Amino acid sequence: MRIRKDDVLSGEDIQLIASCSDAFAHPARVEIFRFIYTENLQRRMVCNKDLVAEFDYSQATISQHLKKLVVSGLVDTQSKETRTYYFVNISVLGKYLNSIRKLNSRPEAES
Repeated sequence: MRIRKDDVLSGEDIQLIASCSDAFAHPARVEIFRFIYTENLQRRMVCNKDLVAEFDYSQATISQHLKKLVVSGLVDTQSKETRTYYFVNISVLGKYLNSIRKLNSRPEAES
């Protein structure tokens, strides 16, 4: 099996895997991410009050989980008037999934 040069796991890939995996390490964050993603696909904006209404978590707990998702880059924010809206960053999600795929690639043995 030939490994393409772009299949080599770089330091940037490792950092991205660590950051995003940490963000997905809690089931509540996976649920929150999925909700935001699903709503975004239907062209609906999501703010904190939407998440509080959807999940059985306090506003403070949801904010803490959102912070992890935002810091990882998986979720972007946009402020509008007095609210902050959340959007899945498809680019970061795609890079994360691609980096995970690279974990399965083995470097060629040197001859």
